[in-house]
Amino acid sequence: MSPFQVNAAVPSLAAEYSDSAASGGAGGRRWMTMSRVFGRLTAKDLGIVINTDDPYSVQVGEYYAKARAIPASRVLRISLPIKSTLGPDEFEAFKKQVDDFFGAKTQALALTWRLPYGVNCNSITGALAMGYDAKLCSNTCAAPTRTSRYFGSSSTKPFTDHQMRLSMLLAAKDADTAKALIDRGVKSDGTLGLRGAPAVNAHFVTTSDSIRSVRQRLFPPAGSNPPFGVDVYLDQTDALKNADRVLVYQTGRAQVDFLDTNEFVPGALGDHLTSFGGILDKPHGQMTVLSWIDAGVTATYGTTSEPCAHLQKFPHPQALIGFYLQGATALEAYWKSVAWPQQGLFVGEPLAAPFGR
Repeated sequence: MSPFQVNAAVPSLAAEYSDSAASGGAGGRRWMTMSRVFGRLTAKDLGIVINTDDPYSVQVGEYYAKARAIPASRVLRISLPIKSTLGPDEFEAFKKQVDDFFGAKTQALALTWRLPYGVNCNSITGALAMGYDAKLCSNTCAAPTRTSRYFGSSSTKPFTDHQMRLSMLLAAKDADTAKALIDRGVKSDGTLGLRGAPAVNAHFVTTSDSIRSVRQRLFPPAGSNPPFGVDVYLDQTDALKNADRVLVYQTGRAQVDFLDTNEFVPGALGDHLTSFGGILDKPHGQMTVLSWIDAGVTATYGTTSEPCAHLQKFPHPQALIGFYLQGATALEAYWKSVAWPQQGLFVGEPLAAPFGR
């Protein structure tokens, strides 16, 4: 199979969900065609939101502003309740403060807290970018009322081009872990895809959990991609163990064992398809995205209410790695890979760009 490549034409990524060729076995699997992207979001496009009632948020937000040299004019300090989810009225008041403060020039946000992560059944990141979808909460397994206009987009200005202010939650188990996450993101910039450097590894894993492994038909072909310095592996196992130089790890399990045995490079992405990976504070018998951050990934994704196994509600494997290899930030690569992000919580260091030049 030919290695990953991009095309100046903008494809219809939606077609990939039903394309039998993309879901074939070893003989039929292929790289999809992707739009070419020039440029990426930078620190001048990003704003920070700090909850002054949350000591974690204040500590992490101030650390992040310094790490990415974000000026005070793009740091919004507000008062939010420290609870799992906001009500619709609370969210609308919060969103008005965001819109009034940041205006039209700030394309994306870093939200520097762990709670709140939701707006009723919506994720807080989904609601900020897409608007609150009340109808979805009557049946969270249904399709949302709107599809992301940013899915598969070649845009590097999401608010300007699509009126979507993207965000990522700088969430971790504690402030020190969040600071380590930030450091990994900053350290990753421009470090991969260099001529002569050792390859990094992308692992797309099919587990014994057939329902949560539904994304396997969207996996790229295995093989080496020398221009980008990335080797792709299609693994059949319930959990990777002692894997080295991991750039991407996508799998499907309620719990992912042995995460701490793997070596994640700065800028690594990892997520598991399961129902409640984005519910950060309640026992539900499933691993949350915080375990990925604790293990050393730089960005991840999980849902905050029961999504059922809709492929469109989870990151498209080829879109995720494809945009990242082109130099996109972690925030852009994850957001461009999810067609229905209303219930999806994006977590990590937004500006990490290991393939950025």
